[in-house]
Amino acid sequence: MTDILDQLAGRTVIVGSGLAGLMTALTLAPEPSVIVTRAALGAETSSAWAQGGIAASIGADDSAAFHLADTLAAGDGLCDPILAAGIVAEAPAAIAALQRAGVRFDSNGAGELSLGLEAAHSRRRIVHAEGDGSGAAIIAALVRAAMQTPAISVLEGFEARRILMDGECVSGLLCATTNGAAILPTSRLVLATGGIGGLYEATTNPMCNFGQGIALAARAGAALADMEFVQFHPTALDSSRRPLALVSEAVRGEGALLVNERRERFMARIPGAELAPRDVVARAISAEIARGGRVFLDGRTALGSRFATRFPVIAALCGEAGIDPAKDLIPVRPAVHYHMGGVATDANGRSSVAGLWVVGEAASTGLHGANRLASNSLLEAAVTGMRAARDISGVPAGNTGATFTEKLPPPPDASLVRPIVSRHLGVLRNGGAVHGAIAALLPLAESNGPAADPAIVALLIAVFAGLRMESRGAHARTDFPLKPAHASRCRMHLSEALAIASATPPYLLARSA
Repeated sequence: MTDILDQLAGRTVIVGSGLAGLMTALTLAPEPSVIVTRAALGAETSSAWAQGGIAASIGADDSAAFHLADTLAAGDGLCDPILAAGIVAEAPAAIAALQRAGVRFDSNGAGELSLGLEAAHSRRRIVHAEGDGSGAAIIAALVRAAMQTPAISVLEGFEARRILMDGECVSGLLCATTNGAAILPTSRLVLATGGIGGLYEATTNPMCNFGQGIALAARAGAALADMEFVQFHPTALDSSRRPLALVSEAVRGEGALLVNERRERFMARIPGAELAPRDVVARAISAEIARGGRVFLDGRTALGSRFATRFPVIAALCGEAGIDPAKDLIPVRPAVHYHMGGVATDANGRSSVAGLWVVGEAASTGLHGANRLASNSLLEAAVTGMRAARDISGVPAGNTGATFTEKLPPPPDASLVRPIVSRHLGVLRNGGAVHGAIAALLPLAESNGPAADPAIVALLIAVFAGLRMESRGAHARTDFPLKPAHASRCRMHLSEALAIASATPPYLLARSA
């Protein structure tokens, strides 16, 4: 039995309740919207786990031009400079909007916002809340604001399974609930579903987030972009905890150093040292581990007894693993942290499918290029959520057309996909590994089983990775170590990716770009 929620017909439907989804709903108000969330409002979101904060050029010695220059440098030649300029210029306005929504950012003794420094930033520009608990503090405030906004309806325990189409336009959303299937008729749908970390065994993301929004949009015919660029955070706490706990880049920003088991500071010979871009640091740490070594973060001198005050969440996570960061070295390793790829969108979050907007990490706007600059993720989530809401406000609710009840797909399960992706599509890649991933993932992606949606997302990553015959940003191929002077972003539909994976012999794939 499928329940058609006609009483909510015509409202904008937002899938996901992280920063991007909440900002979309709050900015839309007083226009009615519906937030669909698998868990409780604001729970199981990467936003709530963010430690560093939001990058914004509000310091006396800073400017949007400086922020843009750092963003483009980190993006390693693949950012969309016009799009990036627009988003970083909106950072101060995004901070102000969050404050109006109830977020209380940390300030100094003079009452000015405290600004932190993170890797690859040329200025102190990271606005944070409750020290390293920024994400949790921001989401808590926005959840309170959403619950107090009459225009926002919340459907908890609803898992989006398919986008329903009327021809080439969105007509509804098929969800699984505790009572069975439910359909939300709508011609305006926003995906704010977060990243793909759950495809990997080593991740700092919620394990249940495997790129649901990408799978939904891909099945609906949306174009995807930059899927090969998966950012590994260099310093996840190396422990038995799953997902892995993050040791924020801000710790290195405060002077902590990276050393190996011989106490050698191996980053000292690399430009930028500990504050080099994330892809550089992740590769260096991976090389140390690959030779059989171990890597540690040493904050004893730089922070010492101040560590727990400046980074209370990280200190607690270390304590959980039996480590006192004021006195002990912190064992770290790279882990999947962010996806620069996703559903291709314009500056307002519009996808190539009529009636479908995508915001936050699920989208690929061109801001991050081949490698995201630290703390630009929450910035992008806030700005694109606001922009999408303004854009949607100018689009009248259309006719949702005939609502056809589609069979509810099985609950997605990434357990079969995770070992394939972790083995073949990690920090360091090569043609053989990528082709092995494609061969293993294709039958899963073409099935109707629980692994199908996670396999579709993973297969897209693998096909894009096979076509990029260079090492750039977060995409490092040992068989193509060089980086040409010029490069372009890659964009394709699921049908094209399946055709490449199905029709091209693995040994020819690298030649087919």
